[in-house]
Amino acid sequence: MTNTDALLMGVLQGLTEYLPVSSSGHLAIASNLLGVDGESNLTFIVAVHVATVLSTLVILFKEIVWIFKGLFQPTGPNGMNKEQKYVMNIIVSMIPVGIVGVFFKDYVEEIFGSGLLVVGFCLLITASLLTFSYFAKPRQKETISMKDAFIIGLAQAVAVLPGVSRSGSTIATGLILGNKKETLAQFSFLMVIPPILGEALLDLIKAAKEGAEAAIGDLSLSALCIGFVAAFISGCLACKWMINIVKKGKLIYFAIYCALVGLTLIISHAF
Repeated sequence: MTNTDALLMGVLQGLTEYLPVSSSGHLAIASNLLGVDGESNLTFIVAVHVATVLSTLVILFKEIVWIFKGLFQPTGPNGMNKEQKYVMNIIVSMIPVGIVGVFFKDYVEEIFGSGLLVVGFCLLITASLLTFSYFAKPRQKETISMKDAFIIGLAQAVAVLPGVSRSGSTIATGLILGNKKETLAQFSFLMVIPPILGEALLDLIKAAKEGAEAAIGDLSLSALCIGFVAAFISGCLACKWMINIVKKGKLIYFAIYCALVGLTLIISHAF
């Protein structure tokens, strides 16, 4: 992997982790176009994923501080306070993807190696979800319930498929359930932090088993640093941008984009 490849892959990871177009799907496309086997380079994968987590912590720093401050405050007579309920919802949302990660990780990795045709069909799923959420007009709820958090978590579990956007599926599902745009993007980005870190940890364990040579491959230190910084900066921009996009309800444009890319991949595979 050259420094230029690392830069492009890092920027792509940072942008597509938050924009509802699927980071895994676009990395697969980029790897194919560049002739880079980025998915098999565990060190690079872990680095760019950790970079995107750091970008979330930077952009949503005030919200994270608010959560931690309230988390250790005494509860009232009615049970948990607002911050503790928020954390509980995040924990509940992690259950489905945790089950998939622990029991079906090998099966998911096989799907990742199935080629761009699978990515194309999964991008159409993302486009359908985004379109449906755009036209759905449910009653607006004041807060995200624990039930809704679990259903949004189910959407996140489905998003392990290459081409199904994690942010797109969770935000679209939340909108369909009637949750407010103002709070949904924030919840969607915070709820993915533990799964991303958990996935990175599993990759590190796998890298340790395979040995340093298999984990690093042809990756140089400069390429690793460039990919990390690129993913962090682009992740910060995309995270802030996406929050504003959700508030303005402009997800339909991403649905059109995903549909066009998905159809292009399917047609190109046929010919």
